[in-house]
Amino acid sequence: MAFFPGSLGPMTAARPTYYWDYIEVDRLLGLQGGLDGDDSQLENEEVLFITVHQVFELWFKIVLRELIAIRNRFKAEILTNEDMIDVVTRLERCATILRVGNQHWEVMETLPPRAYLKFRSKLMPASGFQSAQLRQIEILLGLEESERIPFGTEGSHLAALRGQGGVETEASRRVAKQLEDLPSLKDAVAGWLERTPIGGAHHHASSHREFVEQYLAAHSRDLDANLAHAQTVASKGADGGRLKALYDRERQSVRDFLLPDDERLGRIRAAILFIETYPEEPLLTWPHRVLEGILGFEQLFVIFRQRHARMVERIIGRRTGTGGTAGVDYLDQTALKYRIFPELWAVRSMLINPQIAPALEGAAFFGLRAESGG
Repeated sequence: MAFFPGSLGPMTAARPTYYWDYIEVDRLLGLQGGLDGDDSQLENEEVLFITVHQVFELWFKIVLRELIAIRNRFKAEILTNEDMIDVVTRLERCATILRVGNQHWEVMETLPPRAYLKFRSKLMPASGFQSAQLRQIEILLGLEESERIPFGTEGSHLAALRGQGGVETEASRRVAKQLEDLPSLKDAVAGWLERTPIGGAHHHASSHREFVEQYLAAHSRDLDANLAHAQTVASKGADGGRLKALYDRERQSVRDFLLPDDERLGRIRAAILFIETYPEEPLLTWPHRVLEGILGFEQLFVIFRQRHARMVERIIGRRTGTGGTAGVDYLDQTALKYRIFPELWAVRSMLINPQIAPALEGAAFFGLRAESGG
């Protein structure tokens, strides 16, 4: 062995790195053999089916790692600008993966129904529902057990991941471990939002209520102006009363949303609205980008589920799923009901023209401007 001058230890002969070793190409290409482990005995369509699903699992692995990194950022007591830049970058990466994944469903749609039916029976009772990583992603995001759609006759998603006779599997152990990894991203983000200094440098416990009341007054004036215009252009006189009832209902629903009985939930919702109302302020620009990133990711996750359902319907119609689910009907329900961040979506329906938004309290603080002298 030799030593470099000033080095910390002996230098060993450098070992060359080859692409096929680093990527483990041989092992990777040997994993599409199906139940018998020999892809030479399978038709191209079955190898395609296996390969696409393996690609999904590899993408899920990356998404899961990124979401854990994002969640861990939010666990910190203070989220710095550097933290938020990192969060936005990782959210964009996850969104890009889902966008690419949605194109993978197009590859699956090249599988003719009759070709799939040749090997479909051998999949029973396997199901995409048994993707432990997808379940982990849902749990990490914050999907509650009570929000899950019942799965076939199994009773729970955990039971579906166990083997014959209820024996534990690597999949069930993965998901059980994820359930213990708290907080969820949803809870961590909620904690961050709860600390939003709505009153600026003079932030106090009731600041969010003061902002909400001012905002509701501006929102009400905006509704009145829109209602007056809608009634003016209404095609029938009777539409005036119907329109007023609709606008009054909207007015009340916005108030109920922003002033719930749960004080903590009220602060979180007010923080979202506050950030979305003044996104151009320097101190709120990155929080706004964070919320946009979360919303964009969830939107693509919903589209991912919808594309999955349409691909399945295109190939096998509305048959019962191989794992005992209702098939396409089950997939459609998950796309409709599995929303992790409903508040982010709800706030979109109550944003108003920025020109009539209430004046920003503590504008100097959020604009990083010096306070004017007296």
